[in-house]
Amino acid sequence: MADFAPNDLVILLLAISTMLILSRIASEIGRKFGLPMVMGELLVGVALGPTLLGTLLPGVYDTIFPFADNANFARSLETIFSLSVILLLFVAGLELRFSLFLEYGVVALTTGIGSMVLPFVSGFALAWYFPAWFSVAAGGSTHLLFALFLGTAMSISALPVIARILLDMKLLKTDVGAIIIASAVFNDIVGWFVFSFILSMVGQGNGDVGIVRPIIAIIAFAVCMLLFSRFLLNRILPWIQTRLSWPGGVLSLSLGFCLLCAAFTEYIHINAILGAFIAGQAIGDSVHLREEARSIMHQFVTNFFAPLFFVSIGLKVDFVEHFDPVIVGLVLVLAFAGKVLGAGAGARLGGMPPNKAMAVAFGLNARGAMEIILGSLAFEAGLINRQVFVALIVMALVTSITSAPLIRLFLDRKK
Repeated sequence: MADFAPNDLVILLLAISTMLILSRIASEIGRKFGLPMVMGELLVGVALGPTLLGTLLPGVYDTIFPFADNANFARSLETIFSLSVILLLFVAGLELRFSLFLEYGVVALTTGIGSMVLPFVSGFALAWYFPAWFSVAAGGSTHLLFALFLGTAMSISALPVIARILLDMKLLKTDVGAIIIASAVFNDIVGWFVFSFILSMVGQGNGDVGIVRPIIAIIAFAVCMLLFSRFLLNRILPWIQTRLSWPGGVLSLSLGFCLLCAAFTEYIHINAILGAFIAGQAIGDSVHLREEARSIMHQFVTNFFAPLFFVSIGLKVDFVEHFDPVIVGLVLVLAFAGKVLGAGAGARLGGMPPNKAMAVAFGLNARGAMEIILGSLAFEAGLINRQVFVALIVMALVTSITSAPLIRLFLDRKK
């Protein structure tokens, strides 16, 4: 590998500073209009990428983002993006409180199951019986994996986005808000486990050995982390937070633990995101973790690493060239119909009145950042093409933007 020249470092720092500054400006402008911050970051990526800057000013684009001509730059930036995904999943895990899911018992269980089963079955069935619509070869090595992926993509929710929406609407501490959050916890835990399994299968074929090994490895790692490591963390965290310098001690050790778990799962051929996600869940679910420490880690990741990752989405694909209205329409219909009908039916089965059940359903329909991360990882792994990737980004944005107005609509109708 060639040495990292001083000029390469200048270009890398220029690219990172451009992404951070412009994404913050765009996000703050969007926030004034009630748009999720991730939308501003994505739009900056589209503007800086091949869609706009690469088309209008190719010389400027190649100077700031010389992916084709500078291997050192491309490799360094991709490493930063990979680290960003790992830390984003760690923060997502920190937000999960499985105890909240248990607290709401039957209604959280029925809503959680309903919001996953129908979207998964509908997404899987469409991809399985009509793979040509997504440019996937029927009976090919990726046919089953793509069908599993699309089912998972339709099932997963975006807990950070949902929590922000409910907080802005002052619904977080109501019964509707609590059930939405509890069901989203169930969605995220199951969804990311299934997706980690799918990623571990990419390139391994569909033989029994290839399927059994990842399942055993994922279950063994999860049991070890969520039972034994969680027990140890509950004993160690109080000591760390009282004996070591605050908040540096708990931040360094928590982030180090996250990267250690990510490295381990990557080493055993399970994607690093699962190790980071479960590490975050194990730490975040501890009763001894101070809210201030959780908030500092959340702010650090979401204000530095998150913008870099979401801007990078626009740098990878030409959104005009690869926008397929048929695929976008299919994904949007699947996303709304599967999640809303499934979650609504589950909430009704759990005993919620119709209007509240629909409010819960549309609350769970927000996909946001998690869907974008999931689509990006699948695209990098070669599991989906550019058209499906663009459709997933559009779906994530549309479901996030429409979630709050539709929740308000059904709650107002109840009044």
